[in-house]
Amino acid sequence: MIQKILKRLLIPFIAISFLSPLTVKAIGTPDVSARCAVLYDANSKVFLYEKNADERRGMASTTKIATALVVIESGRLDEVVTITEDMTGIEGSSLYLKVGERLSVKELLYGLMLRSANDASVALATYLYGSVDAFVEEMNALCLRIGLSDTHFENPHGLDGENHYTTARELALLSAYAEENAIFREVVSTKSIRIGEGENRRLLVNHNKMLSMYDGVCGIKTGFTKKCGRTLVTSIYRGTGHLICVTLNAPDDWSDHKKLLMYGESMLGLKQE
Repeated sequence: MIQKILKRLLIPFIAISFLSPLTVKAIGTPDVSARCAVLYDANSKVFLYEKNADERRGMASTTKIATALVVIESGRLDEVVTITEDMTGIEGSSLYLKVGERLSVKELLYGLMLRSANDASVALATYLYGSVDAFVEEMNALCLRIGLSDTHFENPHGLDGENHYTTARELALLSAYAEENAIFREVVSTKSIRIGEGENRRLLVNHNKMLSMYDGVCGIKTGFTKKCGRTLVTSIYRGTGHLICVTLNAPDDWSDHKKLLMYGESMLGLKQE
């Protein structure tokens, strides 16, 4: 009789022991290093996670998400740019463009997003709109058009500026808008590509390690300056979900994104295929 009673008590306990890790994963809020972070399901338009989501901060080279959008929406990807002196020698990450070299707008776009090339951003801005200032006006107009009121750009590359800022929430919304564009998705999901010709031919390898670190990640952009810290936007399509993860000033951003994506998949009941 006692054995039967013990058996009845133990079976539920054993079942709970096996199920508890899944339950904790589904309801536990991740502890992340980022100063600001969000996890956004672009399909349902719901934020699954927020941490200082509306705090204005610099975004470093995740700026180039907006830069890429303006370039793509220009409809001039097949045009060829002849590099001039004012397009070279830009501070930070670079393609090391040479005066007189010729690259298509689309090739420079790959340089912008994979190599995070600041000289590519200036070349594109100058060629497409005549000046960096005119191009930046278009970036800010884009933000207003899609309803972003806490985002403002001073340049197309993301080097620090007094009035160059966004929030984790708005960067997620901007990224969701960008991912509606097939060309944008193609570029940011590319792990490597060769551009240019002859002695100027280059192999570009995507700086975004999440493309290889987490199954199914298909973008979007890394960033870093000393003032902003590490910034990162990641995107993943899984089942009926489209998760976009944003971290600003995150010392351990790769780990943050893995935690948040796993959390999001659990919350939505999604499974890796």
